[in-house]
Amino acid sequence: MVLVLSLAACLWGLGHVLRMPSSMRGMLVGLLFGAVILLHLVLPDGHPLRMATGESAALWLILLGFAALVWIYRQALAKLRAKAQPQETTMPEQASLFVDGELQRYARHIVLRELGGPGQKKLKEAKVLVIGAGGLGSPALLYLAAAGVGTIGVIDDDEVDAGNLQRQVIHSDEAIDTPKVFSAEARMKAINPYLKVRPYKRRLSEEIAEELIGEYDLVLDGTDNFDTRYLVNHMAVKLGIPLVSGALSQWEGQVAVFDPAKDGPCYECIFPEAPAPELAPSCAEAGVLGPLPGVVGSMMAVEAVKLITGAGAPLRGEMLIYDALWGETRKITLTKREGCPCCSG
Repeated sequence: MVLVLSLAACLWGLGHVLRMPSSMRGMLVGLLFGAVILLHLVLPDGHPLRMATGESAALWLILLGFAALVWIYRQALAKLRAKAQPQETTMPEQASLFVDGELQRYARHIVLRELGGPGQKKLKEAKVLVIGAGGLGSPALLYLAAAGVGTIGVIDDDEVDAGNLQRQVIHSDEAIDTPKVFSAEARMKAINPYLKVRPYKRRLSEEIAEELIGEYDLVLDGTDNFDTRYLVNHMAVKLGIPLVSGALSQWEGQVAVFDPAKDGPCYECIFPEAPAPELAPSCAEAGVLGPLPGVVGSMMAVEAVKLITGAGAPLRGEMLIYDALWGETRKITLTKREGCPCCSG
């Protein structure tokens, strides 16, 4: 038996030296074992060759069966790994959309059943406008850029100051006194050089709102100005574009998707008029927990990805409220308001 095993090892080693494929080497070893089993079946008991090769065919049959099980297991494992890897067959028609090295960047998206190659293609082709590069805009912009959204617009007329850095994580100390949109652009391009960033260093006004928002598939509003919120909502409704809205107050944040084109309410359905200033103080007046915008802004980015790719259930007609102080979340249902002047016409 030792003789046969030694001969098998020599055949495998010689094949390796000659750079033969492992399948061919395995075939040679299999032929050797087959020949030994055939000898045991043909030769009579006590024959010198049978005695020198293990006396009985049973041992070789067991060994061959074990080797077959190992081979079957390895083949099955290889197929499972192939299914888990982002193969070219997963998205052949999309491959030309991505440059070399880009697919590896999005590999963790592509293996998600709900996204896959088609979902990543939708992200690459999407155009998203983010209103405000502040507390909510910062994490939303960072994660949209990292996720591979192809074109991201950001509009803000403000400059970075030291008081922003406690929560507006897209900006750095070196960016103080520079326009927020250009600081955000530099950071997004540093994270993902494959995307297009369109910075607009100005306030969103009625004169430009319709034309600007109309260039995009989706809009995220992270402003703390109610006039801007109502303007963005009005234009999103008029153009049939989904609006992802986020808001903050000290320890609490909320996020919702307003999409009347899909039978959901609009922002004005829920908030018919702006609250009195003393009931909705700004972050500068009331304060805000630094990590809170990161949580809510990231949720806004998640909703954007879901809306673009069609994955899961976006927060249409729902508002998710997060209480950071007590570690609680809750969802409330939002309904269209009859006679809403914005979306009922």
